[in-house]
Amino acid sequence: MPKDYYQILGVDRNATEDELKKAFRRLAHTHHPDKRSGDKEAEEKFKEINEAYSVLRDPQKRANYDRFGAAGAGLGDAGFGGDFGDFFGDIFSDFFGARRRAGPEPGNDLRYDLNITFQDAAFGATKKVTIPKTTPCPSCRGSGAEAGTSPVSCSRCNGTGQEKFQQGFLRISRTCAACRGRGTVIVAPCKECRGGGAVRTERTLTVNIPAGVSEGSRLRITGEGEYGAHGGAPGDLYIYLVVEPHPIFKREDDDIICEVPVSFPQAALGSEIEVPTLEGPAKLKIPPGTQTGKVFRLKGKGIGSMRTGRRGDEVVYIRIETPAKLNKRQKELLEEFASISGDEGYPQKKSFFDKVKEIFG
Repeated sequence: MPKDYYQILGVDRNATEDELKKAFRRLAHTHHPDKRSGDKEAEEKFKEINEAYSVLRDPQKRANYDRFGAAGAGLGDAGFGGDFGDFFGDIFSDFFGARRRAGPEPGNDLRYDLNITFQDAAFGATKKVTIPKTTPCPSCRGSGAEAGTSPVSCSRCNGTGQEKFQQGFLRISRTCAACRGRGTVIVAPCKECRGGGAVRTERTLTVNIPAGVSEGSRLRITGEGEYGAHGGAPGDLYIYLVVEPHPIFKREDDDIICEVPVSFPQAALGSEIEVPTLEGPAKLKIPPGTQTGKVFRLKGKGIGSMRTGRRGDEVVYIRIETPAKLNKRQKELLEEFASISGDEGYPQKKSFFDKVKEIFG
């Protein structure tokens, strides 16, 4: 009786390519000879599924099959032909996850968040950090084998890391289960690392922080990451800098910002005040009539640029502070001052209310 390929795959005659592929993979997974070793019926079923899929997945063969049956597709009921290498590769990769012989494995990178002060970021610093990491076992030097012994060639795969066997009409290669693809096995595991070749330890490093770093800056220390297995290169250590906020200064690029309060008499009469800088106090002259928000720049008192080495400025914002408590004499003097001043001494106030009059008539 002629075979019905659609029935074999469990799809209707209008099935899409995606539906065919899903049906084939599901059935192939169920009836694969590997799952039913020695089951001749499963082997025949698997051949039948492959035969049906090889025809229906090819548009030309499918068209011929729909018109003339299996003979029209170039296949007879007794067997099958065609090129199955392409879709066998898909299925085998799904089933076995083909791998080459395991070789050196690079170590993982590590991250360490390091808190530094505002001054450390501005001028640079040297810090010591202790990093937990894996390192080669000192007893076996990373081999995993007890001192005086060595890993030996795997007898199951003859050192290739791959097992090959015949299953019906299929020749299959997969990762050796005995050596896990390494090609060697450890007969006498190291007692200190239990055959792993690595131990957990802590390493203290000296970190040089350059001047001018900012929040989120990243320092890379090559080779100080996790141990690389089987002779692989170690990973790297990445240190991310967290800059603690300063109680007085804020940073904008290479400039630092400082808001300085001054009294009304100082601002009105002018004075010389003392302002903080990263290197200590400095003198700043305030001219008479200074207003809140007036900006002064102290050249070269900022942070050094990591690109040019030149230092930014310190930007000083003046904030005039109104006294919160006045004694009787102070009130009398201020009331007298107010009565004889009018608006003449307040150009900003006069300008503002002149504009109000223009707007509202």
